[in-house]
Amino acid sequence: MYADRVFTSRGLVSRSVGIAVLVVLVVSTLIVAEGPDAATLLAEAEAAFDRWSAPFDFDAYEASLREAISLWEEALPLLPDQDSAGRVRVLNRLAQGLFELATAYLSDARDREAAFERARDAGLAALELDSTFVATREADGFRAALRAATDIETIFWYGNTLGSWLDFHRTRAIFGGVRDVGACFERSIDLDETYDGGGPHRAMGIFIAQAHFFIGRSRGEAIEHFERSIEIDPTYLENHVNYAEHYAQGADDDLFDRLIGTVLEAAEDPEIVAAHPLYNHLAIERARVLGDD
Repeated sequence: MYADRVFTSRGLVSRSVGIAVLVVLVVSTLIVAEGPDAATLLAEAEAAFDRWSAPFDFDAYEASLREAISLWEEALPLLPDQDSAGRVRVLNRLAQGLFELATAYLSDARDREAAFERARDAGLAALELDSTFVATREADGFRAALRAATDIETIFWYGNTLGSWLDFHRTRAIFGGVRDVGACFERSIDLDETYDGGGPHRAMGIFIAQAHFFIGRSRGEAIEHFERSIEIDPTYLENHVNYAEHYAQGADDDLFDRLIGTVLEAAEDPEIVAAHPLYNHLAIERARVLGDD
């Protein structure tokens, strides 16, 4: 009798456990099924990233940018491996978003370094989805592969994020990293010099002005890139202020005053400011500081 009751009790326990496991599995399946898919997450990320559809608030935008980054990170593993174009797009967005977060909002050096490293890694992951890049790297090395990259967004943001990360790793920069950055910007110019408001020329101008002694070039070569960036998009105020800060300051007072004056005058035009909300805000703030020095 006792043994029968024990057997019966165990049977009841086993059936209870089995039912509980089944309930957990069903609930888990429902949760997964009801969770957002990649397309939904990506749409939400783009909405959070958008800084053109409504009046731009620099302070409030930090939360939106962080949300976009989180959503891109959540969506990435949901994309199928065969959707390389979709994965590249998300990785490029992550590289850009993390770069902008670090540049615009992070003040602590360790936080900035970490964000630039994550951005660099996203850019490299995007490059490695480019079959031409991979094949060229295997045959001719990493720098040759950079010069063979085929996507303007990928190579441009990888160059920017790598360069920013190398500011925290100067030894790595001296022993090859600087030339990798230069290869990225050279290739960006080849692919689309108009990208991001003349971004490839703007980046190359800063690069030459700062690293000319490492790469055996004249600092004056930066001029043609800065001026070309302004020619491509004069409403991108970073083109002016970078020229002023990284070349004209201390070298050409008249040019410096003209460039800073252009930015401060443009700051009074809402349409110009709204053309590139985040970067024009940063450019205007820098111009004000530089103009007061």
